Parts: sequence; structure tokens; C-alpha cells
Amino acid sequence: MVTDDDAEDEYATESGLPGDRPALTPAEEVEFEALLSFLKESRGFDFTGYKRSSIRRRVTRRMQQVDVATFAEYLDLLQVDTEEFTQLFNTVLINVTGFLRDTEAWEELAEQIVPQLLAPKPRGEAVRVWSAGCASGEEAYGLAMVFAEALGIEEFRARVKVYATDVDEDALAAARQATYAEKELAALPAGWRERYFERTGSRWTFRSDLRRCVIFGRNDLVQDAPIGRLDLLVCRNTLMYLNAETQSRVLRRFHFALNTAGVLFLGKAEMLLSHGRLFLPVDLKRRFFRKADQVDPSGRGVGPVGRLQASSAVADPQVEDEALLFSPLATLVVTADEVVATANRRAEAQLGVTSREIGRRFTELELCHRIAGLRSSYEDVRRNRTALWQHEAEFARSSTETLYFDIQVVPLQGQVDTGPAVALFFTDVTRYRRMTGELQAAHRQVETAYEELQSTVEELETTNEELQSTVEELETTNEELQSTVEELETTNEELQSTNDELQSMNDEMRQRTSQLDRANDFLESVLGGLRTAVVVVDGELIVQAWNSQADDLWGLRSDEAVGQHLLNLDIGLATDRLRPLVREVLHGDGVREDPLRVEAINRRGRTVQLSIGVSPLVGRQGRPDGAIILMDQRDVGSAHAR
Repeated sequence: MVTDDDAEDEYATESGLPGDRPALTPAEEVEFEALLSFLKESRGFDFTGYKRSSIRRRVTRRMQQVDVATFAEYLDLLQVDTEEFTQLFNTVLINVTGFLRDTEAWEELAEQIVPQLLAPKPRGEAVRVWSAGCASGEEAYGLAMVFAEALGIEEFRARVKVYATDVDEDALAAARQATYAEKELAALPAGWRERYFERTGSRWTFRSDLRRCVIFGRNDLVQDAPIGRLDLLVCRNTLMYLNAETQSRVLRRFHFALNTAGVLFLGKAEMLLSHGRLFLPVDLKRRFFRKADQVDPSGRGVGPVGRLQASSAVADPQVEDEALLFSPLATLVVTADEVVATANRRAEAQLGVTSREIGRRFTELELCHRIAGLRSSYEDVRRNRTALWQHEAEFARSSTETLYFDIQVVPLQGQVDTGPAVALFFTDVTRYRRMTGELQAAHRQVETAYEELQSTVEELETTNEELQSTVEELETTNEELQSTVEELETTNEELQSTNDELQSMNDEMRQRTSQLDRANDFLESVLGGLRTAVVVVDGELIVQAWNSQADDLWGLRSDEAVGQHLLNLDIGLATDRLRPLVREVLHGDGVREDPLRVEAINRRGRTVQLSIGVSPLVGRQGRPDGAIILMDQRDVGSAHAR
């Protein structure tokens, strides 16, 4: 999962701040937890380690997309729709990444961190790198290029393994392809694209010989074991989605995974100030940390203990007694016979050991029973003749007051057979104990405030990243719309061109129609001006023209005759004699010189003598396309006179 740099979505823009979002009701909380449990049990992915506010916003966003109102309804949808989990997974794990994001941090990695990691390694020793949350692979291939620049191509192939893991199988599938658009490689330094990528059509593919050094696999940082023996672990802007407890668990695994000199590279929104026992900052601004040796915070260094020895020669016993009496440390001296020999005023004031206790056995004092471990410490010193410290021993002086002492038990000179005398020095550390408690409380408050601040920073960073994801989606949509607009513009230009052509054809057609109209008018004028009835037929004897003289002769108008078969016309002419004449002309057998003379009955029912001549209607190919029939009416009396 990356998330290389993500951001919270609509809630951020609608509500303004994370704190403005409405809290869930108890019933909604139960439904939401049931949903998380279902995802963990049925799909094997545990979202319970994620920050509740973040995961709730992501789930709610997906619910809005599928128009589901409650968590219970969405759980029902997941149970019946196996594809919905994939969509939810893609919504929760926003994979926004890129090559060498945060340029300054990557420059320091290349110029400072990697050379420091490689310097102490013998030539030929393996180098192991882990990109945890690699998304679509840009970070893993970026690490490969950085080490290839530092070692050279040949040594890189021989020594370096870059392990790249994520929980998103779709993102891993894309990463394994190692193919990117030219725009995605724009952030690479000059020459890197040509040196480490091969052009494949309009896209670029990471070199296959180097690709074998980058190993992809699924790994859930919350549940799965880490990859071990690492020199560099890169986990950028992934921890910020996890709650504090889960972060601590993951960081302990990271600490285990790194070599002694290993380096952890985090994202700009992540800090490790509260995990100082695991990692120490190398460059806090750019989020580089080195592995630290864990130290038991309760351990306490103990300096050399001076041994109080009884001097065989005492210069002034009175001075020594007064010095002991007024010492600022409560002091008891016990003889070799285990009898209290001396107790100074400080011991009386603080411990309640008065002059009445002098001469009693030390182990019978109430003090030995009220300070846990004091008696056993005393006996250990007598037995081993070695000084011993007991730190922050608790002494309840009254029901309302408790004092704390650092007790030094020191053996004095004594006989071997009887055992040594012992001096006990009680240093009052009550004030320091209280100050330490207050300091620890203040430190806890600071840590709590820091965690809250860090949580707020991570929330804001998450919001920024998801907004960036939304912006990138909008940019993609805008590019698609721009492409669509360009296609529409091209189509519009083509339509405009077609329209212009149609307009030109229309103008030409209009011009030809006008010419045809004039030709028709001219033809009708010519035919109408003839005194002879004229009929024009095509090769199938369909009437094409019928002048006014034919109308007057036969009583058929032009619109009644045109388009009809000549021999089917109801006219007073015997067509059996006309047909052969027309056929001869159409077959190209020549034109009869003598017209055909026949009798017919005109539209008035009168018998008329007709002189019929037929001429071919020659087409462009020089062959008859039809025939022109001329029917000249002659007077019957004249005909008989002849």
C-alpha cells in the first residue's frame, strides 16, 4: 500500500477540519466494527490497526459511491457482491506515487545515505533493500536506479536485491509490468530515462536485466513477518494511516529487520520522536533514521563505592564522633556482633532510630521490617564483605508521609571469624523521586501532546494526499474530456468539410437543374411549336414526351401519356402496324424513307388519315436509345383524291 502521499476526501472539504466530522452513534459503532471483523475473517485483511477516522472516511466514501446508507447495508452488499471488495480495497488503499518524490530527500539518499551504507561493506557483499508499500513500483525502481548509480550497472546486478511489497494485488500487478508513460518519467534526472528504460511504443519499460533485481510480493505490515537483514528500509507515508499501537508494533518489526548499521527512510509526514529507543535521527527534516541499540530505561549506572574502613589509628575520637553526629546523611553503625553502636541525629529525625535503640540487635529494629530488602542487604554485606547499594527504598514514616532513600551498606574492618562491622548511609532522595515523577508525568503529557499533534499532522497530510489523488483523477478526467473535445472538433471539421462539399454539390445541382429546366422548356417549346403530333419513346416503348399536337389528336394529356407503354394507350390508332416500324428503328435496321400511312380515329371520333414517320433517338454511345414518332394528320378527301 502506499501511499506515497495521500489525503482524506470529501469530509475534509465539506466539514473543514477532521474534528468537525460527526461522531458515530453507538449503533453505528457496532455496525462499523462488525464490518471490519467481516473483512478480517472473510478476506484476510485486518483494517482494525488503521486509524478509525481514516478507515471510516474511506468506507463511507465507497458507500456514497454505491448509494448505501448504513454500514449494515454495506456489509450485506459485500456478502453478496464478490467484486465490491476489490472496489472497497482500491478506495481504502490510495496508490498515489511517483518517481523520486520529495526531491531533496532522494538527493540526500543518493549523495549521503547510500555511500555511507556501502562504504563499510567489503566488495562483493550483498546489499538488501526493502520498499514497504511500493504501490505501482515507482519507488522500488527509483531505489534500484539510485544504487545502480552508486555501484555501476554490473556490480548492481551482482550485489543488490530490492524487495518491494504491498497489500494491493492490482498495484503489484501493475508494478511487475514496469511500464510507464513518458509523463510519469518526467521527474527523473537527465539521462536516467534513456539509461534505465527502453522505449516500447509510446511507453517506457524498465530494463529487463535490472528488473530481475527487483522482487515484488504481497506483505501486510500489520500481520506478516518482515524481510530481514536489511541495509535500507523505505516506508514512506504508510505508517501515518495506522494507529499508535499498530505503529509501535510495525516499528519493532522494522527495528528487527534492519542490520546494525541499517537506515530507515520515512515519508515527510512521519516522525519517530516517541520511539527514540528504537531509532535515532540521521536527518530529522528529511526523515532518515538509523537503528539504535535498545537500552533498558530502568538501568542505572552505579559508580564505584568507597569502602569505609576503620582506621587503626584515630587522631581525635571526639572530632570523629561529632562529624558523624552532625552528618547530613542518616547513618547507622552496627558492630561485628550485629548490635547497633551508633545512630546520628539525622537517623533519629528521619528514621526514628533514637538513643533507646543503641545496644539492640540491628535485625530487631522496626526499621528493618519497614524498609523492604534492608535486612537481606545487610546480611549479604556481612557474608560477602562487599559494599552494596539499595536504590529508592521506600520508608513509610507515617500513614501520610513516605520517604525514599538510596541506602549504601558498607562493610568495616573486622575479624575474619566474627564478621565485619557495617555502616549504613541513608541518602534522602524523596525530593528527587517526586521531581522524577513530575518529570515523567510532564514527559508523558508532552508525548501525548506530540502524538495528538502528530496525529493532526498525519490527518492533514492524509487529507492533502487524498486531495492530490482527487486532483490527479480530475486531471485524468480533464485530459479525457480534452481528448473528446479534440475528437469532436475534428469530427466537426470533417462535418463542416462535408457540408461545404454538399453545399457545392447542391449549388452545382441547382445550376444543372436550372439548365435542365431551360432545356425542358426549350424542348417543350420546340415540340409545342410543331404542327405534327410528336411522341418520344425509350427502348422499352415507354412514352417520354407527348406534345400538345398529340394531345389534340388523341385527347390524352401529356401527364396521362408520359410514363405509359405506347401500345397500351387508349387511342384510335391500330398499333399492330406501328410496332414493327418502331422495332426496326430501335434495332438499328435503318429508317424507312416512305412514311407509313394509316387511318385512325381522332379524339373527336372522326376518321383521319395519318402519315407516320419514325426516327431513332440516338444516345451518347451512337446506338438508338429510343424513337421519335411523327404523326402528321392529312385530310381524308385529299387522301382519296390521290
